[in-house]
Amino acid sequence: MAQQSPINLYGLHREALEAFVEQLGGRAYRARQVMRWVYHQGVTDFAAMTDLAKSFRTQMAELTCFSLPEVVTRAESADGTIKWVVRVANGNCVETVLIPDRGRNTLCVSSQVGCMLDCSFCATGKQGFNGNLSAAEIVGQVYLANAELRGKDQSVTNVVMMGMGEPLLNFDAVLAATDIMMDDLAFGISKRRVTVSTAGHVPGIYALAQATDVSLAVSLHAPNDALRDVLVPINRKYPIATLLEACEHYLAGLGEKRSLTIEYTLLKGVNDHIEHAEQLARLLRPLRCKINLIPFNPFAASGYEKPDEARVRRFQTYLMNAGYATMLRTTRGDDINAACGQLVGNVTDRTKRQGRYLARVKAEEVA
Repeated sequence: MAQQSPINLYGLHREALEAFVEQLGGRAYRARQVMRWVYHQGVTDFAAMTDLAKSFRTQMAELTCFSLPEVVTRAESADGTIKWVVRVANGNCVETVLIPDRGRNTLCVSSQVGCMLDCSFCATGKQGFNGNLSAAEIVGQVYLANAELRGKDQSVTNVVMMGMGEPLLNFDAVLAATDIMMDDLAFGISKRRVTVSTAGHVPGIYALAQATDVSLAVSLHAPNDALRDVLVPINRKYPIATLLEACEHYLAGLGEKRSLTIEYTLLKGVNDHIEHAEQLARLLRPLRCKINLIPFNPFAASGYEKPDEARVRRFQTYLMNAGYATMLRTTRGDDINAACGQLVGNVTDRTKRQGRYLARVKAEEVA
């Protein structure tokens, strides 16, 4: 019989680890001891876990492992943003971005290799798709960032699942990973500070509501179906009215003190007219939400441009006057291609999308 591959413990949330330990004949509290060693003290050598029985340590060392994504490159922006390119199990690379800001350390985490969706203004979507990350590979990104911050006596304070991929299309792994992020025995990050972002996968929103109460962000980017069908193609399957109905359902489970985040990328001459702001204000009226405005971050052959600051401010002012908390997302890390919408990794595409995109880039260079 072939030897079974060791289980990567970074991918097991508390209940799964307790169940695994019990299968080995141990008591559930042993799992909690292991988690404290790993996440609170940074110890992954079972020989050093001195409050565990020697026989148990030997057994765990034989059957499990602690495997992190391999760091291929690390780049640091002039503004302090750090981007890691990390290699995952299938040999492809994804990107993780750490954004430090006045004591808060926000980590933008990837959930897929590339993305199955093809939002027209997103560089990740142009890379095509190769597969889902495991829970361990998602958690590993947080662990790597914490390892860097530990030398500064800091840690990751916020996690946003806004890196490469659509998190709700990798549901089980993302759910397990967010459980670990929020567990007091692991990273202990508040549920208000762990955000799953979706481009509008409606069944995933309903499933998420049944399983957790993480914060939810919705990448809307257009106030009407005609425009959103072009910018965010998943809208053709789950139009805005259906999406907002799912959002209201999710909100109902969060309690009255919590709200959704609406992400809206501003594209020059496309969705940044004051008429779009008026439509957006009317559309979101039934929802408890705040709005993040993101001026487009350019990439090659995108076909879009960044609007000027005056236009952006006018759009923001209208929404604020309409009663919405409206934040303007400051562009961070664009000098290392780490800004929102610029993450590309290194994807062996299973679709034809990357080839078509590279052909456009080449055509523009020739022109």
